[in-house]
Amino acid sequence: MDKGKIIDAVTSFLDYIRNKSTSSHTFINYAADLKQFSDYLEEQKIELLEDIDTPRLRAYLRGLFGWGYSKATIARKLSALRSFFSYLKKTGVLEHDVSRTLRGPSAPRNIPRALSTEAVNVLFEMASHSEEPVRDTAIVEILYGCGLRISELVGLKWDNVDMEERWLIILGKGSKERRVPFGSYAQKAMEKLREAQDSSNGFVFAGRKGKPLTVRTVHRVVTTLASRGGLDGVTPHVLRHSCATHLLERGASLKFVQELLGHENMATTQIYLTISASWMKKSYMANHPRANLEMGDDGSV
Repeated sequence: MDKGKIIDAVTSFLDYIRNKSTSSHTFINYAADLKQFSDYLEEQKIELLEDIDTPRLRAYLRGLFGWGYSKATIARKLSALRSFFSYLKKTGVLEHDVSRTLRGPSAPRNIPRALSTEAVNVLFEMASHSEEPVRDTAIVEILYGCGLRISELVGLKWDNVDMEERWLIILGKGSKERRVPFGSYAQKAMEKLREAQDSSNGFVFAGRKGKPLTVRTVHRVVTTLASRGGLDGVTPHVLRHSCATHLLERGASLKFVQELLGHENMATTQIYLTISASWMKKSYMANHPRANLEMGDDGSV
């Protein structure tokens, strides 16, 4: 074979596998996985083995996650690549095995489910009838309406609230500052909260002696409201996720949601594109011209 060409190396490896006591099922999988890898390299305009390095392999594996393959399937494809490059090193085609240090990329971390708008309304209803309705309503309005992290909420000061223009100045992760808009509902809730407080110069959500509420307290407020409304598994972060998901479902751009949530990388924001199957079906049925049969007056199609 031509030692430099990828297609020849794959053919040689598959011949080697076929002549071993390898099951037909394993051989078929190896052939399919290496064909997919070869096609990827062709799209990248890579034809020679010497142009394949470890970062390139990592990029390919990350791409497999992006294409929707399960972790188990990617592990199988990685096994095929390791066998392929190990063979090339043993036969002297390559001096180094560029797959030796590869690990399967971690699956994207699980993210909390998004609440339905009906469930969010239940939460607001519970807040309006809680022991501290003004405070609790404002907490839910800002967590859900602005998508703040719980740490950002408890650290928010009145000096960083522009009530007239409806902007929050948020000090996020890594001490990075960002501006977050808020709506008229949150504006009304904060106005009531400010009227109820002794001072409007300190923390928005102040506890005893003007100190900010603790993260634990805010977490307890949200989970208690949810429990009273018959909602399970609702935390402050679920409200942040619900904010992002509902914005995307209603047409907000991914870039806008990235800026709103304070994500440094777009990849972090992309996990919020996970949407419910019911919403996908509803959107399809409402918008695709071939989704529904047209009925005649007599009920015929």
